[in-house]
Amino acid sequence: MQALPFQPDQASSIARSVDHLYYFLTLITLFFTVLIFSIIFYFMIKYRRRSPNERPKAIEGNVPLEVLWTAIPTMIVAVIFVWSASLYFQNAEPPQGSMEIFVTGKQWMWKAEHPEGQREINELHVPLGRPVKLTMTSEDVIHDFFVPAFRVKKDVLPGRYTSMWFEATKLGTFHLFCAQYCGAYHAGMIGSVIVMEPDDYERWLEGSEQGVTMEAAGEKLFSENGCGNCHVSDGKGQGPSLLGVYGNPVHLSNGQTLNADDVYIRESIVSPTAKIVAGYKPVMPSFQGQLSEEQIMDLVAYVRSLGKQAGKQQEEGKK
Repeated sequence: MQALPFQPDQASSIARSVDHLYYFLTLITLFFTVLIFSIIFYFMIKYRRRSPNERPKAIEGNVPLEVLWTAIPTMIVAVIFVWSASLYFQNAEPPQGSMEIFVTGKQWMWKAEHPEGQREINELHVPLGRPVKLTMTSEDVIHDFFVPAFRVKKDVLPGRYTSMWFEATKLGTFHLFCAQYCGAYHAGMIGSVIVMEPDDYERWLEGSEQGVTMEAAGEKLFSENGCGNCHVSDGKGQGPSLLGVYGNPVHLSNGQTLNADDVYIRESIVSPTAKIVAGYKPVMPSFQGQLSEEQIMDLVAYVRSLGKQAGKQQEEGKK
């Protein structure tokens, strides 16, 4: 089904499915709107009072009719729920091997950082036909990352990481908006997502101004802030070793166990006493306000790389 003229392009792998659900909801709404108003006007004419003394007969009820008008809406709502829930789960988790880009919202601009070190403002270059995961946060207020052509939209929150993914299926430049009122210049917080052929994207990466990689920048911050004095790789420091932590279970002093993901690493940087690792004391100072969101993302990228290093060492040990 082709997109209606008043709709943006269908430029992602989920766009067509979202539109089909939207068409279904629109048709159901129009159908019942016409049906209900037609019945109302029909009854107004057919059962109108024809004389002042006319009195209608009392109606006790109609069980088959009541069952019918209860069952039909229930089935329709169930179909809508299952359909929309399947789309939600389909788009909730990015596929394995997705390319990851980090996005920061700030009054009133979008800042994107590629793992290779490229940084963009109000632009996001992505390759065609490859899943892209966005890890997003805000430096000030709530924003909302919205690309109408991709049919994807997600709140960007201060002090938290949210993520979304998409796979572009059409070349071109597509509008990027902030869909959450965020201040006086909210309407100007716009940008572009530029979809390129994979080879052109690689050439853009090589030709664009490239700084140090996020991992290297995070490693530098790790050293400059003295993190290595406590987080010793052999685990004998005042803090736990970070080698191989990312992506694995962490046992806490309160008896709980959680997975060391981006959210946990970020929280451990800005609020280190919130979740204490079992066997260690709450001696780490908070870096809240001392590091920008981009710097925190760089540190998270470095901790993630330590997890990869541990995995490689384990594989080499098995060989």
